[in-house]
Amino acid sequence: MFDNIIPINEDTRLKKLFHYEILNSPAEISYDRISILAADLFGVSNAGICFIANDGIFIKSKIGNDIKLNRNESLVSLAILTDDVLVIEPEKLYQVDQNIGFFIAVPIQSPDGFNIGAIYAFGKEVKTISDSQKRMFKQLANLVIDLLETRIAIRKTLTAQDDRLHVLIHDLKNPMTTISLQSELVTRMPSIDEKAGLIAGKINMQAKRMVDSLNEILSSAKKVNGSFKPQKVLVDLREILLTATEKLQKFTDKKNQSIQINIDSKVEIYGDTDKLIELFYHVIHNSIKFSGPNTQIVITNKTSENLITIAVKDQGVGLSAEDLEILFIKFAPLSAASTHHENSNGLGLTLIKMLLDMHKGKIWAESAGQGLGTTFYIQLPIK
Repeated sequence: MFDNIIPINEDTRLKKLFHYEILNSPAEISYDRISILAADLFGVSNAGICFIANDGIFIKSKIGNDIKLNRNESLVSLAILTDDVLVIEPEKLYQVDQNIGFFIAVPIQSPDGFNIGAIYAFGKEVKTISDSQKRMFKQLANLVIDLLETRIAIRKTLTAQDDRLHVLIHDLKNPMTTISLQSELVTRMPSIDEKAGLIAGKINMQAKRMVDSLNEILSSAKKVNGSFKPQKVLVDLREILLTATEKLQKFTDKKNQSIQINIDSKVEIYGDTDKLIELFYHVIHNSIKFSGPNTQIVITNKTSENLITIAVKDQGVGLSAEDLEILFIKFAPLSAASTHHENSNGLGLTLIKMLLDMHKGKIWAESAGQGLGTTFYIQLPIK
């Protein structure tokens, strides 16, 4: 029915949609409340929240009548082609469905600019819409993306926390296995007296129980996640940083910021490519959020012995001495605030710390004070 309803960025748009893991999820009251507000805003009986995939439309919430779920036949599909509120004229609506005299939709847009779905409302009577109603409708779409961002942030943090715990458990297995083997060897020594042999046997038994318990935990983790350990290969941190900054370009463009990577040659370490990209994405994104327009973020490196240190220096709001002490504590109340009121759920730096722990790395920050910028230092072992 409709032509040219596929955006030019369709592939990356779909990747962003799948990133939120919202398709085919069950109904949730938080989304239903937003649908009710949309219906009340325009005085109609029908409204909803949907996400537009490549093979159809997934309805997350619905009030009133259904909409067509075939992407090529549904009015709501047109919403992802615009960054503004979509109001379809009555004459065009009558060509599609003579029972609809009013249809309005607004795209649900990710923070980096991808239209992944829409909020819609419709009714029988023709209506005139005010600018204030349009603004409020856009805010409802922002509420939806806030829910999605919080949802995925919590999931990522919990996954990273589990992975870090399982890596620590795996590392604990080695000394426990050694204790078990050594104590067993002690019991076999021909010159050992009975009391010492009894003690060594108890140590061996308890160590084996501990190893069995650790193996059981790790086995359960593998069944859920496949592999919890970082898949370490030889990677170039310069390429990792370039990839992370490319993913953040829309954020820097919005604030007319620039990122300068002052690393001229390869900086190779053994690490997990995806986890390192995510790590530096969050570090740099943090600098973007807490820096004003027309500022610069400079990234440099330093090598010493078996360690690589990456410095990410911004010209942002800076941190107080009190902030620096509690910076990596979950939900710690910091005095610093994002410059454009960007969302800050308190999980970003916690996730960074977990990803670094899995790589046996360290992070710390330095700042001359509020208003004087911050430098984050990320230290990673080369091997």
